Amino acid sequence: MSSAKYYIGVDVGTGSARAGLVRHDGTLVASSSRDITTWRDPQDHRIYEQSSTEIWDSIAFVVRDVLAEAKIAPADVKGLGFDATCSTTVTDFNGDPVSVTKGAGVGQRGTRNIMLWADHRAEKEAEFINSQRSIVLDYVGGTMSLEMEVPKILWLKKNATVEDFARCQFFDLPDFLTYRATGYSTRSVCSITCKESFVPSKGWQAEFFNAIGLPEIVQNHFRQMGAVNEDERLTAGTPVGRGLSKQAADELGLLEGTPVGSGLIDAYAGWMGTIAARHKEKDGRLSTHVAFEEAGHRLAAIAGTSTCHVVQSRDAIFVKGVWGPYKDPVFPGWWMNEGGQSSTGQLIDFMITTHAAYPELKSVAEQRETNIHQGIAETWTEMLKDLHFYPDLHGNRSPIADPRMRGSLVGMSLSATLHDLARKYAVTLEAIALQTRHIVDSLNAAGHTINSIYMSGSQAQNVALMQWFADACSIPIFIPHSFSVAVVLGSAILGRFAAEYRTSMSEEEHNRRLWTMMEEMTPPATVVYPAAAPKERKMLDAKYKIFLENIDIQKRWRQEMEDASK
Repeated sequence: MSSAKYYIGVDVGTGSARAGLVRHDGTLVASSSRDITTWRDPQDHRIYEQSSTEIWDSIAFVVRDVLAEAKIAPADVKGLGFDATCSTTVTDFNGDPVSVTKGAGVGQRGTRNIMLWADHRAEKEAEFINSQRSIVLDYVGGTMSLEMEVPKILWLKKNATVEDFARCQFFDLPDFLTYRATGYSTRSVCSITCKESFVPSKGWQAEFFNAIGLPEIVQNHFRQMGAVNEDERLTAGTPVGRGLSKQAADELGLLEGTPVGSGLIDAYAGWMGTIAARHKEKDGRLSTHVAFEEAGHRLAAIAGTSTCHVVQSRDAIFVKGVWGPYKDPVFPGWWMNEGGQSSTGQLIDFMITTHAAYPELKSVAEQRETNIHQGIAETWTEMLKDLHFYPDLHGNRSPIADPRMRGSLVGMSLSATLHDLARKYAVTLEAIALQTRHIVDSLNAAGHTINSIYMSGSQAQNVALMQWFADACSIPIFIPHSFSVAVVLGSAILGRFAAEYRTSMSEEEHNRRLWTMMEEMTPPATVVYPAAAPKERKMLDAKYKIFLENIDIQKRWRQEMEDASK
């Protein structure tokens, strides 16, 4: 009998499902991914819908694929963990999908049953919720984002029949996946506190749900939200039920009863898969192990289509315009704040592909046998002192928490050359970095003490952007070797924790064991240090001042136009 121990981490991102087969020491043995369909509405740019049925089928494919690639027996997989985007998933109480597509079928059975986090259809509902005074808002930075679950649930209530709405139960997508895997309808503390208005230490707030127009949820004793009882609310990696159900095990090619750890939102899995990384010091030695409390000085930036910024603290820290503080989303007894940028990787691609010189750029990249980002960097020769970009084309997540913010570009010329594309690419990276500084400054001003950023996601491979971050924020940037699969690694750690879980653990032992697993399984990081010369530092500070002024100007102009239109 084999003594090998493997764990599978499953990540459901915005556009694909991925699985990683990971050894006990964190080594990635095999990986697989499969694209997921996102349905858009040509008449309504706010709509982003997905299907939990398709997502589960994709998960089954990638899990079986990694098992086949690695040629290991199902019995060698000792645990399984899930992470996913914070997307609203709607089913009936049998677990069958309920349609969220507007029209006559909304609220009835239908495969398109997920409103993706990027779905902005609930703008009016979010505005109404934010007009209320509630303790709920205190724990989301003072303003609830329309990317969260409750505005979308309110939209569904308004657009479905009373009977159809009553049939619905609501999951954040990570919790749906553990439900689908085990048959146990638990909820992760991460999802319910971060995205679904569960107030730390106080629970579901009946007064809030009544005030915003969702009295049915209160009357049903919050059954539609789940997590009614304490044993139904699980911290990260706590075993769910009795592990994989027979049906799910057969679909995934694993053994029935394989432990399944309570899941995480993808950003928090990215935090778990990066924040404990050691690194090589300047003298070449590997850094020493650090205490669990050191995590509070490290900001995790999970950067893909959008960017999430996650930081932990011993005490609750309230930061205006930044989500949280959330209690126990990963470590029991500890709090977390979450900042974010709604569009970063998506923004970079948009700025490149919509430029008139994009075909020429592709040709240059092909000739040089390099990628388009490197091709631009080689063409990038001009200072950006006369070009200023504000990057919120898809609204601001934090620290302004204003979905109405939009982008602006000052200093345009009539040029449509490759050189002009390079300048606009560079100023886009600069703007994303300056906005990251804005978030870090806001966190530190409120009481955090961030001294480093730990990167994961596709943007971590953008060398120029990493240097912009280091120079703009004046702190080192750590890039773990596993940055491209950090969320998968984080989910695999959940699987290992579930497999080795002990019910008699104290909170201190729980946290120490989880942190030790994170240190053991996270590969070392490389470091990008601030390198701006004094003149460049002065230029960046001036650019940051202009960046902040741009926010004030946009708000003032908006108000002036609203006053003029009355």
